[in-house]
Amino acid sequence: MRVKTDKTRSQQQLAVKLHAESAGDRGMLTREHRLLLIHAAKTALAATLSWWLALRFGMRDGYWGAISAIIVLQSNVGATVTASRDRLLGTVIGAGLGFGFSLLPMPLALSYILALLIAILLGGLLGLSNSSRLACVTITIVMLVHKEGSRWGLAFDRVTEVIMGIVVALAVTTLVLPDRARLRLRDGLAQEFLLLGAFFEAILEGFRGAPAENRAKLRDDMEAMERGNDQLLEASRNEPSGAGWREGLSMLSQFGRLLFDALLALDLAVKDSHEDAYAQQLEPALGRLAANVRTGFNYLAVCIHRWQFTASPEGINLEPDIAALEARMEAVRHTGIGFSQAEILRAYAVQLHLKQIARLLRAARVETSRAAGEAHD
Repeated sequence: MRVKTDKTRSQQQLAVKLHAESAGDRGMLTREHRLLLIHAAKTALAATLSWWLALRFGMRDGYWGAISAIIVLQSNVGATVTASRDRLLGTVIGAGLGFGFSLLPMPLALSYILALLIAILLGGLLGLSNSSRLACVTITIVMLVHKEGSRWGLAFDRVTEVIMGIVVALAVTTLVLPDRARLRLRDGLAQEFLLLGAFFEAILEGFRGAPAENRAKLRDDMEAMERGNDQLLEASRNEPSGAGWREGLSMLSQFGRLLFDALLALDLAVKDSHEDAYAQQLEPALGRLAANVRTGFNYLAVCIHRWQFTASPEGINLEPDIAALEARMEAVRHTGIGFSQAEILRAYAVQLHLKQIARLLRAARVETSRAAGEAHD
């Protein structure tokens, strides 16, 4: 059932080209090391600058600004904005509760417990679970750390120091070698579609009677890739960018999940296949559609990486391939009596899933093009 064409070879060329562009011809491991080094340098810069500013302004606990900068400065701008928001809200809530409950005429232990309970409940009700933990830390400092001066002064200083650390971290992540979550997500989605194509190919290997040994690993890698891209998508929403970027990235993420679900269904449909003779009668139409679908995954990955979607893949038109497969199935239907029911059902299931996957790929390119605001004739 294997059909080798020029398009099959072009799949590898497209994948190699994408990997070379996204990795900068340096290799993915080296690129990750470089990003780690940049992040470490930016964190050190933000912490040192926060501490220096605290000394310049005469803050008594200026190290809290440095701590805040270290905590909120993430690997990209969007994640830093999210962490900054959570820490600022947590600090303000904690400082207010800590100061307020320290004034109540009751034992310190009881007022401290009540303040923590309210902070956690308030965070849960408002959907600020991360902020509630930080609020509890601030409550602990305000109520249990004994220093000269009033509780109000301690609470105010705490908020001021944290704000300073957050501002410094935001300035550093935005101005010093900024790493945009949306750009990381773009490349992550391109890699995701390459991985989807590899998973698709592994599934069809099993259908042809030679189960791919890496099929389970590809499925696990896909799940991990989706989780990572979901985090980047959430971070990218906190970055300034055009609406086309936000809508396009969100749409591609949704199509990625739909395609993965369709591949899981295809994987389940061919689970018990072993060189099904009935499916072999569907050649070359089945093999041609499968090869073009595989090329479609790689082509869409390149479109994502370049952020250009208007051009249709040259030499590939999946709708005629679908029609040819349907016609072939109609032509061999009368031979079904000579094959097992399981083989026939698997062949029809594969046909339906291939049609769904092919149309999802086309919809992903066309709809993302519209969301990105590209001009169409």
